[in-house]
Amino acid sequence: MTKIIQCIIVDDEPIAREILENHLKKIAVIEVVGTCKNAIEAFNIMNAKQIDLIFLDINMPEISGLSFAKSINQDIKIIFTTAYREYAVDGFNLQAVDYLLKPISFERLVQAVNKYLGENSTDIIETVSEIINEKSDFIFVRADRKMLKITFSEINYIESFSDYVKIHLEEKTIVTRETITNIEAKLPQKDFIRIHRSYIVSMHKIESFTNEFIEVNKKAIPISRSYKKDVLNRLENV
Repeated sequence: MTKIIQCIIVDDEPIAREILENHLKKIAVIEVVGTCKNAIEAFNIMNAKQIDLIFLDINMPEISGLSFAKSINQDIKIIFTTAYREYAVDGFNLQAVDYLLKPISFERLVQAVNKYLGENSTDIIETVSEIINEKSDFIFVRADRKMLKITFSEINYIESFSDYVKIHLEEKTIVTRETITNIEAKLPQKDFIRIHRSYIVSMHKIESFTNEFIEVNKKAIPISRSYKKDVLNRLENV
């Protein structure tokens, strides 16, 4: 039987902590002992409990994730989580298990946890299969002062603005105050693809694509430079 991994999440962004915690709750061998908004809170938990693994943001105020990582016991492993690619080399120089770039998909998180467990472990892979089989085909979002049910098959694409998101469906558009990253965490990764900081599209609704745009329902949606390599690789290998 696989040992339960005691972990903490350290990130100054509440939404990032919530999304990561929700992902980790789906993995049977992981127990989230605590979530922290800074290194001081993390130190307090580590002094009180046995921690095996830390999911650690790098760009934090006062004490950065890199500085915090240098100060802890090397027996405690670290998986860095950040929105900035340029920190990757520094992260791996600290012998981190993995380096996850936000927004973090559930599948990518599972790869990192599998890497921690070692190549010979199958526990997580089996757990993921069960989760995927049990996943619903809809989500609820808050709009018009109520929670609206949206089935995944209705969604053409999702568009983010400064403080709200538009979910474009076949027959209408729903506006919600949720962030696009929070919605992305609720979507099945095999059916949707993030192509831009401001756009997620349904794989099933893509009519055509180029190196610069994806066409959905006769609308050309831009592929941003930072997502282009991963997007084109996925679309060309469907």
